[in-house]
Amino acid sequence: MSLYSQYSSLYPELVKCLGNARSHGRFAHAFLVCSPDPVVRKDFSIVLAQIAGCPAALETGVPDTDCPYCRKVADQSYPELHTLSPVGKMYQIKVGDRVNPEPNTLRNFISAFYLTGSSVFSRKIGMIFEADRMNDEAQNALLKTLEEPPPETTLILSTGNPAALLPTTISRCQQIPLPGNSCRYDFAGADEVFKAMEFLCFGGKGLIAAEQAAQTLIRVANGLADAAEKKITEEYHDQLLAAARAEDPAYVKRLEARMADASYGAYMRDRRVFLSAVVTFCQQLFLLSRGTDFSLLPNPEVFVSGKPEQNISVAYGDRILKEAEDLMMTLRFNVPEDLALRTFAVNLAI
Repeated sequence: MSLYSQYSSLYPELVKCLGNARSHGRFAHAFLVCSPDPVVRKDFSIVLAQIAGCPAALETGVPDTDCPYCRKVADQSYPELHTLSPVGKMYQIKVGDRVNPEPNTLRNFISAFYLTGSSVFSRKIGMIFEADRMNDEAQNALLKTLEEPPPETTLILSTGNPAALLPTTISRCQQIPLPGNSCRYDFAGADEVFKAMEFLCFGGKGLIAAEQAAQTLIRVANGLADAAEKKITEEYHDQLLAAARAEDPAYVKRLEARMADASYGAYMRDRRVFLSAVVTFCQQLFLLSRGTDFSLLPNPEVFVSGKPEQNISVAYGDRILKEAEDLMMTLRFNVPEDLALRTFAVNLAI
């Protein structure tokens, strides 16, 4: 099933309205996709891009999803598809230099839409993921392009935290709300984290159990940077080969710097998701302690062994939620992550 068919079944009226707007020449040039799920945000951005540029959608409002344009957009090989994501230690979308903007910056992203196209298709697509990671300066630098983009250009911003965006940014976009109350955990070692949390809360007590669970949590946390670097290296594989063939040392150096920036950004994203996974497990236990039926939990999948057999007392629900909140607060003060996770495990196991 294509992404378009999938989301047409999930949000039939929304997708139908977007198609009608496209076929009647009223399709917006800037969108803001809002969803708590990063996969949903990315997938629906692709659906929007297909509606915006597919030749069939111009007549019927429905992309055929199998034309060269739709296929290239879906696998992100379309040459006029430009993306921007948070990078670096601060996990931010940087504004970039006014005269010579660096790669992975907003001004470099914007400049791509004013260059002569290299595709047989005229539509240019820009996607900004985690748009809430733009600071005020970056958002202000984007306003003119949002309001008056170059011809045949569609800009798609996506975020899980629209409240962090400036009102002036939001007002220039057509908002696409895709509500949901669950999260998706796709970092390396997610199942190991949930198994360790199950063991910590149900399987054993005392310092030995705490240390066993802590070692798993720490090992997964410490492996996130390497996993992120491997992922980015795979994404840049073709560019690295091209750089090697070009025998241009300056280009290779710039590409390596760009990869390092992207790798750290990917690590910071996965670290946030890792900590969110630990907190979410505790939140699910808190809901169970308050009598919430297992089938109604927002994230029942965090219990990888299935529905817990033990009843969760109100007191334990309060305690585990407090420890999760204390863990997040502790990490705000530059406490070593290993020490914070080990303290968290000990407090739950004794």
